[in-house]
Amino acid sequence: MDLPPFARRSTREWQAADAAHFLHPFTDHQALATKGVRVITHGDGVYVWDSDGRRIFDAMSGLWCVNVGYGQGALIEAAAQQMRTLPYYNAFFQTTTPPATALAERLAAVTPAQFRHVFFSSSGSEANDTVIRLVRRYWDLMGQPERKVIVSRLNAYHGSTMAAASLGGMAAMHTQGGLPIPGIAHIDQPHFWAHRHGAAKGLSREEFGVVAARWLEEKIAEIGPDKVAAFIGEPVQGAGGVVVPPSTYWPEIQRICDRHGILLVSDEVVCGFGRTGRWWGCETFGTRPDLMTFAKGVTSGYVPLGGVMVGERVARVLIERGGEFEHGYTYSGHPVACAVALANLDVIEQQQLVQRVREDTGPYLAQQLANLLDHPMVGEVQSCGLMAAIQLCRDIPLRESFAPEIAIGMACRGHCFDNGLVMRAVGDRMIVAPPLIMTRAQVDEMCGLIRQALDRTYAQARTAGWVAQAAG
Repeated sequence: MDLPPFARRSTREWQAADAAHFLHPFTDHQALATKGVRVITHGDGVYVWDSDGRRIFDAMSGLWCVNVGYGQGALIEAAAQQMRTLPYYNAFFQTTTPPATALAERLAAVTPAQFRHVFFSSSGSEANDTVIRLVRRYWDLMGQPERKVIVSRLNAYHGSTMAAASLGGMAAMHTQGGLPIPGIAHIDQPHFWAHRHGAAKGLSREEFGVVAARWLEEKIAEIGPDKVAAFIGEPVQGAGGVVVPPSTYWPEIQRICDRHGILLVSDEVVCGFGRTGRWWGCETFGTRPDLMTFAKGVTSGYVPLGGVMVGERVARVLIERGGEFEHGYTYSGHPVACAVALANLDVIEQQQLVQRVREDTGPYLAQQLANLLDHPMVGEVQSCGLMAAIQLCRDIPLRESFAPEIAIGMACRGHCFDNGLVMRAVGDRMIVAPPLIMTRAQVDEMCGLIRQALDRTYAQARTAGWVAQAAG
C-alpha cells in the first residue's frame, strides 16, 4: 500500500503524536494515552489493516456505516469528479447544486410513500437536532405551541450534541453537561432480556412487547396529551445493545401515536439503507413515521452526510403556512457528499444488497449465531438483518449476570481485537453490524473469530474465578 508522505510513521510515532494532540470521542484520555491508540491505515472490503500490518475483520462497519465496504471505486471517483467540478456551494439564498437536488429526488424514490421532501445535515446528531426544530415548528404552525415535549427511551442513542444527547437516554451522557434539556422525557426500552426478572417475568416476548409499548401511553397521560409533540425511537436500538423489539411493540406504538395525534419519528441512522433487510427499519417493523432521520449508510461513511425525511403531514404545513424556517447548516446538501451518496445508492441497488441481507446473509447470520447458544457464556442471541447481539452470562441455567465491575464485555472485546476482529461491547452484550457486502463465507469467518474470542474470555473468567470451575 502506497501511503501519502504524512502517513509514513511507525506505530509508536503515531501513538506519541496522538497522545499529544488528539482528543478522541467517548474516551478516557488519560487511559488512552497510557495504553496507546490502534492506528488503522487502510481498508478493503470487510477488512481494515493497522500500522503493524495486521488484517482485522471489521464486524462493526466502521461505526455502523461502511455498508458497501471499503475501497468501492465508484464512490471514490464520484467524490473526485465532484471536487473537480464544484467542491462546495451552499443551499442558502435560493440556491441549489445538481447533486443535492438529485439526491433529494432519489431519496424520495427509495423511502416510504409519505416522504417526498428531505432536509440535509452532516450527521445523525444534526439530523436529530433538526427533528426537534421541525416538530416544534410544526405544532406552532398548527396553533398548538404548548405541544413541545418529545418522548424518547432510556438507553436510546440519538447523537451527541446537546439536543440529540438529550433525546437519547444514555445516563452516562446525561450526567455530564446538565442534560437532558427541557422538553424531553423518557420511557423504558423494550428489552426483554433486561426485564426478564421484572416487567417481562412470566410473559412471552410478544406479551411483553405490548406492555413495553404502553409505557408510552402512561407517559403521555402523565405529561398531558395536549403537551406531547412526538415520540422518537430507533427501530432496533443500536448503541444500546442491538435490542430487537418484540414483534408486537412497534404496531402498538403506532396505535398510541395515532390515538393521541402525536408525531412518530423513526431514527434510521443505523437501521436505514438495508441494515435490517429492508431499505428502512420502519418498513421491517411496519410503522408509518412522520419524520425519519438518516446518516451513516447514506454515503457508507465515505464522507459525512445526514438528513431528515419529512413526511407530507409535516411538509405541507411548513410549506403552506410556514414562512421562513430559521434553521440550517453550512454543509446542508454538500455537493461532494451528495454525489458520493448517489454513487452509494447505485452500488446498493446494483448489487441488490437490501435483498441479499433480507433473503440470504441476514438469515444465514441468524442461523450461524444461533450455534453459539451452546457456549457456556452465551445466554441469548438476537439479530435483525445484519445487526446482532450476543448476551454474555455468568451462569446459563440461572441466566445470572456478571458483576458490573468485572466489565466482562470489555474483556471479551479485548480478546476480539487480539484475535483480529472488531466487535463492540455494550455492558455484557457483544454486538456486530458488518458491511452489507459480506458473503456467507465471511459470515462463517466472523462467527469463528467470535467463538474464539468467547473461548478466551471464558478461560479468563474461569481463571479469575468469575464463573464456577464446574460450569460448562
